[in-house]
Amino acid sequence: MASAISTIDGGSATSPGGFTAAAAHAGLKSGGALDVALLVSGTSCATAGVFTKSTLRAAPVIYDAALLGEKPGRVRAVAMNARVANACTGAAGLEAARAMAHCAEEAAGLPPRTALVLSTGVIGVPLPVDKVERGLREAARKLSPDGGIDAARAIMTTDTRPKHCAVRVETPGGPITIGGMAKGAGMIHPDMATLLGVLTTDAVSEPGALRPFWKRVVDRTFNAISVDGDTSTNDTVLFLANGHAGIDPSRDGATWKIFEEAATEVARRLALAVVEDGEGATKTLEIQIVGAQTEAHAREVGRAIARSTLVKTAIYGGDPNWGRVLAAAGVAGVALIAERITLEAQSANGWLTLASGGATALADLAQARAIFQQKAIRLRLDLGLGRSEAVVWTCDLSPDYVRINSDYTS
Repeated sequence: MASAISTIDGGSATSPGGFTAAAAHAGLKSGGALDVALLVSGTSCATAGVFTKSTLRAAPVIYDAALLGEKPGRVRAVAMNARVANACTGAAGLEAARAMAHCAEEAAGLPPRTALVLSTGVIGVPLPVDKVERGLREAARKLSPDGGIDAARAIMTTDTRPKHCAVRVETPGGPITIGGMAKGAGMIHPDMATLLGVLTTDAVSEPGALRPFWKRVVDRTFNAISVDGDTSTNDTVLFLANGHAGIDPSRDGATWKIFEEAATEVARRLALAVVEDGEGATKTLEIQIVGAQTEAHAREVGRAIARSTLVKTAIYGGDPNWGRVLAAAGVAGVALIAERITLEAQSANGWLTLASGGATALADLAQARAIFQQKAIRLRLDLGLGRSEAVVWTCDLSPDYVRINSDYTS
């Protein structure tokens, strides 16, 4: 990562200038926990969004996609709630999303049709609009530049900790800040989990430049993780640029490159935080795919390995069953040649070859087991077909995952 990028301690989605946020308890969660949040920009934002590819899109996804298609440069706020996904709720659900957005706009004194909405939680349950609106009005009264962490905490469901970070980018024209928050621990296999993410920046941008930029960033971060192989009805990641810093990074090629690196770094940190906090997870697995014909091919092979139940249970048990990794790679829908494949695992002393030339490399079993006992495991699969590569991250699958999800609505 370039030296022009530095981490902001305790950073969040409100670290960039011009953003405020707050959270409130609306009665959706028990025990007085924060469950509704509001993020507001002092000026209009150029905004890009990437959404679930599920054909059963939740009402907030339908609402947001339509609004961004209409006014991608006028967004001022994001209203969020946990516990109820407002998905598979029909026409009433879409009306509830509209009401939620309207309440946020009214409470924060914003123009109509300038607020996006995010919901997460149980699918198929009507959104308790009265409670959500009450929470949003309370949050609007408490908006603060320090409210980003509370907002990240409010959207947690089975998450065990809030996920937020920010970086500062030094440019010839002055500093730019990028911050963000995300939630997700289960139902994570984004294809654009109940995964929600919001990144913010005080840089100047235009929606036309932001859309392809944001898709590239998401493909290499949020779309490169998997916890359990399940894609949600609500998957949404947004990028908001309000121009508060007065610097347009797209005007200079070198600055734009650093800006994209910084946004990718923030998104990657949030995505990895989701994997590390996966439901019941005890270990993380990084899968490096190299030697592919295209980056897309590399990513698909990595995602196939990441969603394999057999691979994930082997990781949990510390079992160096490399055959499961190759078997999963073989069903990625990418043409592979077994004789060209090499699979390695990283140890403290370098890379240990597990398989090569289509057969076992007769690796030292004790050393392989020691690697698979680690809390963070790294595998490298060389396809031997080209020069493209990608990285995908996942976690193990433990008995606690079953326990958590066997009584999710109870």
